[in-house]
Amino acid sequence: MTKSLIVIVLAAALLATVWFVGQGIILPKELGSVEKAGFFVQRGQGTKEIAAYLAEEGFIVSDLLFRAYAVAGGVSRQLKAGKYLLSPGMTIPEIVEAMVAGNVIRNTVTIIEGWNIRDIGRYLEGQGIMKAEELFLVVGFPQRDYREIADLQQPHDFSGIFTFLQDKPAYLGLEGYLFPDTYEMSSEDKVEDIVKKMLAQFDEKLSEDLRKDIAAQGKTIFEIVIMASLLEKEVRTFRDKKIVSGVLWKRLKINMPLQVDATITYIANKKTTNITRADKNIDSSYNTYKYRGLPIGPITNPGRESMVAAIYPEANSYWYYLSTPAGKTIFSPTLQAHNIAKATYLR
Repeated sequence: MTKSLIVIVLAAALLATVWFVGQGIILPKELGSVEKAGFFVQRGQGTKEIAAYLAEEGFIVSDLLFRAYAVAGGVSRQLKAGKYLLSPGMTIPEIVEAMVAGNVIRNTVTIIEGWNIRDIGRYLEGQGIMKAEELFLVVGFPQRDYREIADLQQPHDFSGIFTFLQDKPAYLGLEGYLFPDTYEMSSEDKVEDIVKKMLAQFDEKLSEDLRKDIAAQGKTIFEIVIMASLLEKEVRTFRDKKIVSGVLWKRLKINMPLQVDATITYIANKKTTNITRADKNIDSSYNTYKYRGLPIGPITNPGRESMVAAIYPEANSYWYYLSTPAGKTIFSPTLQAHNIAKATYLR
């Protein structure tokens, strides 16, 4: 074989290789395919593992071509973890671009008004967003007074970013401030960033006018959040919340015990409103049967309606109230009338 023929053969082989590689990279595995499926990149996985898994799951023709393209483009260390929606109809450059950009599937999650931090943690863990303990390490563990355990990791301090937190005691977590709303989240979002989203919603909903009216009443935002958290769990309608707000602020003014059942269910971690005498005797600074005044902190994360009701209580002649099994609120001006109502509605 002459030298010129060898050159021609080698050139042809090189061109064929280049063509094959180019086709494998530029063309998808299944041209025209629109069927998509989830593909999960775990934290710490390298390009080699990702490529092998992509080939195994049938998204690409060759793991070697995927790796070669990522290395040649200088992005092999930039592929982000998370769950992606991919298709065999996507090219290698399209898949690499999605992973470099971190275009992961985002979950739409709804935080319900009246959920406490424990509820939120369980829910987000169930959604695969984070472990409940990861949330607690950032926002504080439920019912925890951090003065009692000096060497315990403190919750993150966001008061430098959100001024409404500046009157919250540093020894308490963020119970009460994780605003109930619908959010988009991903398992790859940092817990701190997710918490900031919720705090930003609180910041937006508590308008400047509301803050001025709180200050004009000689109250703190922290006190309002505590009161709103009680209203959120005690009664259902906005009108009832405003009336109960009036009742509770009056009781505080004369140093009358609040005796709010919702504080007991919070302490006892109960989902039922049936509380026992033993429950009422639990020694906790959240117990409004045992200790006068507001509980040490909020017992839930209230919505805007409860916040407004806490700020603008409705003046009334009542000192007592109860909720019937059907959810109706019965108000009474005297203890005698209240006892009659209990006998009538709670038999």
